[in-house]
Amino acid sequence: MAKDGGPGVTASDPKQAPEPPGAARASSMWGGRFAEATDALVQRVNASIGVDQAMAEDDLLGSIAHARMLMRQGILTEAEGEAMVAGLRQLLTEVRAGKVEWREELEDVHMNLESVLTQRLGPVGGKLHTARSRNDQVATDARLHLARRGAEVRGLVIELRRVIVRLAAEHIDVIMPGYTHLQVAQPVRFAHHLLAYQEMLERDQGRLEDALKRADVSPLGAGALAGTTFPIDRAYTAELLGFGAVAGNSMDAVSDRDYMLETLSALAILMMHLSRLSEELIVWSTSEFGFVTLSDAYTTGSSIMPQKKNPDVCELVRGKTGRVYGALMGLLTVMKGLPLTYNKDMQEDKEGLFDALSTASDCLRLYIGMLPTMRVNAARMREAASRAYSNATDLADYLARRGLPFREAHHVVGRLVATAIERGVPLEALSLEELRAEDPRIEADVYAALDLETVVDARRSYGGTARERVLERIAAAEAELAGLNDEGRP
Repeated sequence: MAKDGGPGVTASDPKQAPEPPGAARASSMWGGRFAEATDALVQRVNASIGVDQAMAEDDLLGSIAHARMLMRQGILTEAEGEAMVAGLRQLLTEVRAGKVEWREELEDVHMNLESVLTQRLGPVGGKLHTARSRNDQVATDARLHLARRGAEVRGLVIELRRVIVRLAAEHIDVIMPGYTHLQVAQPVRFAHHLLAYQEMLERDQGRLEDALKRADVSPLGAGALAGTTFPIDRAYTAELLGFGAVAGNSMDAVSDRDYMLETLSALAILMMHLSRLSEELIVWSTSEFGFVTLSDAYTTGSSIMPQKKNPDVCELVRGKTGRVYGALMGLLTVMKGLPLTYNKDMQEDKEGLFDALSTASDCLRLYIGMLPTMRVNAARMREAASRAYSNATDLADYLARRGLPFREAHHVVGRLVATAIERGVPLEALSLEELRAEDPRIEADVYAALDLETVVDARRSYGGTARERVLERIAAAEAELAGLNDEGRP
């Protein structure tokens, strides 16, 4: 085929005679009714091989199942079916070895592979497409591909959960400020803070599992949109390919992309969680905070300022979150106005999904490697919690337990905080006389109540930051994670 887009000569080439009617049929598998060659730019824009070659293994596995079904149903002879399956398995070996040459003029992964098969087997190869369309074929490939790569992301989410739980267990006695509005609020255990991300990731895992469950439906055999006249067995191909169910409506089977949107939504929320963690690590690693020190292996320097140690991994993860959001919004926009069933717009479905899966996988792997190498500066965290009056609420609670209405106690403590700020000391540095000057209910035992360990461990309510509660959550998470296999299933 000519490099500029088709066998035949375009109207801009006056030196050669135009191709005779029907010449275009030699260049494509759909060209029987076309008398003109495809415009070069149309061919380039129309082709999806640059993206969907990633599904080559899935396409071949689907074709093997389809060929076996055709043979079982007597649509192919045993000799034809065995030759076809052997040829497809050989192609699968070559694809895995990177030995297949992809041709843009053949548009997509399906036609590229079928073309090679037909060249090798002759007319028998052309029978592979009996009782199916590229519409149900690509839908099958995409679901198979997502099942494989989605399981990989889910496994990485589980591994990051394990990393975070281990980190929490190792730092159970580290106390840090807890924040609202990025202002110091109350002291918490660093382990408790980390476990908040474990909870987020557990939900992310569940969302991915839900999306993959709804993707576990076979569209193969739906044809272009209406099914087929051949006596196929869709349940058999679904079983061969490991699908849990068969799509019940042929039109929905070829036009549904909900499972991609659900997966992208789950990935977008996952990336949002990683971005929030990234933001905290970026702030915590500044000299102003100094709560953590990131490993040299996960940071970079400056070309001009020798002292710099930049949290580039965290910033890149934070930035790549927008990339995954874009994939979700892109596909939602593609799908929003499409009539049933298949439309060429839907060729845009895979690039964003594949990129989002790769992006999420890379970001998870980065955090799985980075977090265990991070140094936690426990003394700096405790100092920050102590100097910012994070125990003020406990002084108000102290007064409330002695009969002072909480709103009045709030004002009393507010005045004491103002006094401490003016003197530049923590609350517990005020003398008993200064404290009692604001309210005589305060006794000497107030200093024990204001101790950071006491403040933290007083929050024994379920889900609180008390040591016993945090240890319970660590144990519960460890038990759940220990019961999951590498694929994230019990």
